[in-house]
Amino acid sequence: MTQIVWLRRDLRLADNPALYHAAKAGPVVAVYVLDDEAPKHHAYGGASRWWLHHSLSSLAQSLEARGSKLILRRGDAVEELTKLAAEVGASTIHANCHYEPWWLNAERKLGKSLDLQLHHGNYLMVPGSITTGTGGQYKIYTPFSRAVRAEFPPRDELPAPERLDAPTNWPASADLAAWNLLPTTPDWSGGMGEFWQVGEDAAHARLAAWEADVDTYDDKRNLPSVDKVSRLSPHLHFGEISPIQIWHALKGHKSKGWDTYEGELIWRDYSQNAILQFPAYASKNYREDFDRFPWRDPATDEAAARDLKAWQQGRTGYPIVDAGMRQLWQTGWMHNRVRMITASFLIKHLLIDWRLGEQWFWDTLCDADYASNATNWQWTAGTGVDSNMFSRIMAPLSQSEKFDAARYIRTYVPELARMEEPYIHDPEEFGRRPAGYPRKIVPHKAARERALAALKAMKDG
Repeated sequence: MTQIVWLRRDLRLADNPALYHAAKAGPVVAVYVLDDEAPKHHAYGGASRWWLHHSLSSLAQSLEARGSKLILRRGDAVEELTKLAAEVGASTIHANCHYEPWWLNAERKLGKSLDLQLHHGNYLMVPGSITTGTGGQYKIYTPFSRAVRAEFPPRDELPAPERLDAPTNWPASADLAAWNLLPTTPDWSGGMGEFWQVGEDAAHARLAAWEADVDTYDDKRNLPSVDKVSRLSPHLHFGEISPIQIWHALKGHKSKGWDTYEGELIWRDYSQNAILQFPAYASKNYREDFDRFPWRDPATDEAAARDLKAWQQGRTGYPIVDAGMRQLWQTGWMHNRVRMITASFLIKHLLIDWRLGEQWFWDTLCDADYASNATNWQWTAGTGVDSNMFSRIMAPLSQSEKFDAARYIRTYVPELARMEEPYIHDPEEFGRRPAGYPRKIVPHKAARERALAALKAMKDG
C-alpha cells in the first residue's frame, strides 16, 4: 500500500527515518505542505522562505534521481494530508517528530483519522527522553549536557534509499515557483545567493570542508574576522543534514574544538527540551518578574522606534553591532559571537524588549529556529529558564577589540573600510568618524546606567 512521507524540516534522503521506514513498507509519496496559518506569527520569514525554495528544488531533483517525485501542497497541513491520503489510497503517513507547538497540535489532530507513524530523526537524542534522577525534565543546560553525553553514542545513521517505488498514479502537485518564496520587488537576495549553497549535497560539502577546522574551533569560534565556524546551522534547521550524521562524521576528533562543537549540538537538543516544557517560550518571559520590566516601546515612543530602526539597519554608531546587522541583511546569517553582541545591545543598550529582536531575527535569519532563537534571546535577556544575568551588560566596543573584529567590520561597513586599528573599533571616540557613518545613538556608559536603573525599578516595583 502507498506510504505518505510528510516532510517539514527534514529535507534530505539520508538519515531520514520517516523516509527510510516508509520505503520499506511500500510505494512512497513524499509531500511538503506549506502551511502559513498554523504557525501564526511564526510562519517562515523572508530569509527562510528563500532557503526553503532552493532546498525544496534540490530535494525534488534528488527524489527524481531515485524514480520518485516531491509533491507540493499549500494550506492547512492536516486538511491537505487527509485529502492526499484519500487521493492515493493511503492510510499511513510517516513523519519525523517536530516539537514546535503548532506541529504537535497538527500531529495530534492527524493521528485521530489516519495511521500516523512518528519517527525520531532531527536531534541527537529523543527530546524529552533525557530525564533527571527523579524522572523530571532538565531546565539547566550544564546538567542536561552531562546527562546527554552519558547516553552517547547516539543511534546509528540510516542510509538513503537507493530507489523509491512509485505509486500507481501520481497525485497533483503545486508549482514551486507559484509559491513566490523568492523576493522579486526588489530582489534583495543577491548576497545570500553568493554566500550559500543550498541542499543536502551542499550540507555535506560544507561539513567536509569544515572538518579541517573543527579541532581549532574552541580557539577561533569567537573571532568573526577569522570565520572558522561551521556555518551548518541553516542546513541543520531545514534538515538537509542531521546532527546524527555530523556527530558520526566528527566523533573521531579528540580535541577541545570538537568537544565545544559537540556541546553546541547538545544545546540544540536542549532548546527543543525547553519548548517541550514551555511551548510559548518565543513570546513569554520564563521569569515572570520581567513582565514588569520598563521596556522602551517603539509602538508608543518615537525615540525607541528610531533606535530600533537604526539597530535593524546597522546604523547605531557601534561598528561591531552595525557589521553584524548588515551581515545579517546581506547573507541571512550572522557570526555567533556577533549575534550575542547585537542582541545584548538591543536589550540592554536600547532597552527594547527581546521579543522584538526575536521577531527581526525570525524574519532575516536563514537558520531561524523556533526553539533555538527563543532560547538564545531569553538567555541574553536574562529572562529565560537558564540565562545570563541581565546585569552582565556586554560592552560592544571592547568586545570588538578583544575578538579582533577589524577585518569583519571592514567587510560589512564600507564607510570604515580604510580605517586602521584601533580606531575602527570606536571611530567616534578617536575623532576619526567618517562623515557618512552615524554617531553613537547612545553612549555606552549612559546606556549601562539606564539599564541597571531599569533593572532596579523592576525589582523595587
